[in-house]
Amino acid sequence: MSSAKSTDKLHPTKDTPGRLTIFAMPIAPCNAKAYVGLGSNLGDRAGNILMAIRGMLNEELTVSRVSQIYETEPVETFAQPNFLNMVAELSADRLPPPEETMERLLRVEESLGRTRNLAKGPRTIDLDLLLFGNEVRQSQLLTLPHPRLHQRRFVLEPLAELCPELQHPVLHRTISELLRETADSSDVKRWIG
Repeated sequence: MSSAKSTDKLHPTKDTPGRLTIFAMPIAPCNAKAYVGLGSNLGDRAGNILMAIRGMLNEELTVSRVSQIYETEPVETFAQPNFLNMVAELSADRLPPPEETMERLLRVEESLGRTRNLAKGPRTIDLDLLLFGNEVRQSQLLTLPHPRLHQRRFVLEPLAELCPELQHPVLHRTISELLRETADSSDVKRWIG
């Protein structure tokens, strides 16, 4: 039996119709994926997040898993409504290059009414490309990994839910370690709609 991580998939057996047998299916390692942080604190926050996931699918980005939704207080900004945040995992085998992925995310934001009138202001939707495999790059459009990922509990909590042993490609610490070590003590709790 292989020690690789796996997930269960149900298949009917040939000899006993209607009965199911569980087979182990390999899961690609977390560092072979891309991760997007989603956040909203204006309007129908949960609806905005769901529409953003739908928008990513419409932009032909394959969303393979999502974290639970967390309610979080705004950080590094002025008083404004609480956010709903989550992280989506994108399958890297079908992703365009990082800059094109970011361009698609920006189109989703724009389609959902995102404006950038006020730095760190309230927003209908915010989509941040957090990690793209082990890519390390900086361009006008994008910095990978996201430069403040390791300082933000509202990103680390849902990311640790999906891939706690994923290693930050620059800091060489796992997401679980970064979450334990962060100085961010802001309130982050699972949202119960």
